[in-house]
Amino acid sequence: MNPNKALWKKGDFTAIAALMRESGEALVRSLEVAPPLRVLDLGCGDGTTAMPLAQMGADVLGIDIARNLVEAGNLRAAKAGLERLRFQEGDACNLEGVEADSFDLTLTVFGAMFAPKPFDVAKEMVRVTKPGGRIVMGNWIPNDPTSFVSQLLKISASFLPPPPEGFVSPMTWGLEAHILERFGAAGVAPENVSLVKDTFHFRSPGKSPADLVDLFRRFYGPTMNAFDSAAISGKVDDLHNQLLDLAKAQNTATGEGSSIPATFLRVTVLV
Repeated sequence: MNPNKALWKKGDFTAIAALMRESGEALVRSLEVAPPLRVLDLGCGDGTTAMPLAQMGADVLGIDIARNLVEAGNLRAAKAGLERLRFQEGDACNLEGVEADSFDLTLTVFGAMFAPKPFDVAKEMVRVTKPGGRIVMGNWIPNDPTSFVSQLLKISASFLPPPPEGFVSPMTWGLEAHILERFGAAGVAPENVSLVKDTFHFRSPGKSPADLVDLFRRFYGPTMNAFDSAAISGKVDDLHNQLLDLAKAQNTATGEGSSIPATFLRVTVLV
């Protein structure tokens, strides 16, 4: 199996996405979209941003590499009666069957950044976006101390064996030089790429930081792999304690529950 597909099929990202709905809706509102509009949500999961886009009247295609998330997204769309929203399986590195110049907006929020061939991803996003349209990416920033997920991924990686030769870290999508290089190779001029820091929140009124760490341990592919590796090396408690300390330190909720911010880089590309 494609390693990226295996990673995101391993857990059940819907359990993590449930913590992100509020921020997903806020991000979509900030895009100020107005129908008629055709949107591609790439690496869409079960629809954290795709559903609010469709609810605003956009025609939305969600593409994700994990079949279980595609099925979950289609189920959510059906329950909500969103006929303008559909999900299908696909690979951000090769959007086979997706015609060029198809979408007014191509959106990917912590999705396409994990695909293994970033230059191909940039090329494909530019290819399927209409001239005059835009691409918006949400990418985690490497080593950002204000980003819960960036720190979680950094800690998790420290418990994993070295990556295979040729591996390109998804976190490089959080660095300006790499972003400009990749979109430049796809024919986008640097002045058509803008970068701004933004914040997502993982919110759950009924869950403590320890509960959130448990969710990531059981349902988030990268963290699951880290715990599998830590079990072999006898370092499960060390990994768990580091993640718990992180979640407690970054939790901003008062009283019971959790609200953990995660800084990310919003990339806007004019095609």
